[in-house]
Parts: sequence; structure tokens; C-alpha cells
Amino acid sequence: MKKSCLIAVIATLAAVAGALAAVAVYLRRREKELDEYERLLFGEDTAAPAEEEPAEAEDEAEDEAAPAEDTAE
Repeated sequence: MKKSCLIAVIATLAAVAGALAAVAVYLRRREKELDEYERLLFGEDTAAPAEEEPAEAEDEAEDEAAPAEDTAE
């Protein structure tokens, strides 16, 4: 094998190894970003779920409306 051919093969292998390393770093960073996004999106909330809020609002509205009806009678 000629010396120039050997250098070309080594350079090609180095380029392939560099490309694989770059892909691995990119995928690792992307996975961390996706994990953080998923944690923010689906993580535990301390706020009340949206389903409970209207029921509480209706109860409060009924409590406020009740004294007004009593005074009208």
C-alpha cells in the first residue's frame, strides 16, 4: 500500500470518527433538552387541575347569590 493511500484511509477514518462523535454529543444534548421539556410539561403541579376550578367557582357563585335571594323575599 502506498504511503499516500494509507494517509487517505487514516484521514477518512478520522473524519468518520469525528462525525460519529459529533452525532453522539448532539443526541445527548438533545435528549437532555427533551427530558427537561417533558419534566416541565408533565411534571407535578401544585396548582389545582383545571377540572376542579369551575366547580369551586360555581360553589362560590351560589354562596354569593344566596344572600341576595333571601333579602328579596
